[in-house]
Amino acid sequence: MENLTSEFKVPTRDEVSQTNQEIFDNLNKALGFVPNLYATIAYSDNGLKRFLDYQNAKTSLNNKEKEAVNLIVSQVNECIYCQSAHLVLGKMNGFTDAQLLDIRKGKSENTKLNALVSLAAEITKYRGKANDVTVENFFEQGYTEENLVDLILQVSDKTAMNYLHNLTKVPVDFPLAETI
Repeated sequence: MENLTSEFKVPTRDEVSQTNQEIFDNLNKALGFVPNLYATIAYSDNGLKRFLDYQNAKTSLNNKEKEAVNLIVSQVNECIYCQSAHLVLGKMNGFTDAQLLDIRKGKSENTKLNALVSLAAEITKYRGKANDVTVENFFEQGYTEENLVDLILQVSDKTAMNYLHNLTKVPVDFPLAETI
């Protein structure tokens, strides 16, 4: 499919609403910069706050599990921006380069994490559907119904960001993920 989108401009602080300017200031304090994809969400007066509240809500998944889901979903959705960002965040959450590469390939040596990554990949690839064996394995590895709901919410969070970048193609402001 051909990209018919003209180049999307990343808005500056001065080009967004007062509410989003305050969020930009908080992101600058926390991260040292405003990631281009977050800045792009700020075209919506309410979107950035709404998305960050959703993204930062409590979940039954730990940070490593969330990053594994974020990375495999971004890989399946072919979002180079989010792959690049979550390689950095994955390392910050204790993954090695080899472990991150495995996750991008849809697997993990850790059997519990492997079940999570496999299910997240299938949910993403098959639009909310998954093989019964994959789902059974997820539960056999100790995950619960709560974890399943939180996994689906995590997939939806990351899919929204993947779609935003895949459509806008704003510049990647993280070290670029290598193609695998």
